[in-house]
Amino acid sequence: MMSKDSRRYPPRPILGVGALIFRGEKLLLAERAGPPMQGQWSLPGGVVETGETLLEALSREVLEETGLVVTEARFFELFERIIRDPTGEPEYHYVLVDYVCGVAPGDSCAGDDVSNCAWVSRADLERYEITAGTRDVIERAFIALA
Repeated sequence: MMSKDSRRYPPRPILGVGALIFRGEKLLLAERAGPPMQGQWSLPGGVVETGETLLEALSREVLEETGLVVTEARFFELFERIIRDPTGEPEYHYVLVDYVCGVAPGDSCAGDDVSNCAWVSRADLERYEITAGTRDVIERAFIALA
């Protein structure tokens, strides 16, 4: 398992997954409990561990962060996030594969790496501090699934 500190100043981009989980007209967002982006809202997801497929990582991360079980996943888009330090060096560099996911019935709750979960309508997105770039992914998903 990759430690949080080893993600800073990586020698190469880190592969991750994100889940677009809809219930009706609402999308599940997760509030990040730790750095990077602590206190900001994002999609449930995380880093792919060595030996995991993308879908295994997606299922594990969604379960760990929300308590929900992924029943289906459809590729949505590839997303890259580079966070630079004050000197301009890439402090974090992620390549994220986002999926639209179906989940088994159940209630979401905050788990590992997440301090809160919320089902959010498109109209209410502006009330949340959403991680850089993620808002665009979410907007495209709402449009594509309308």
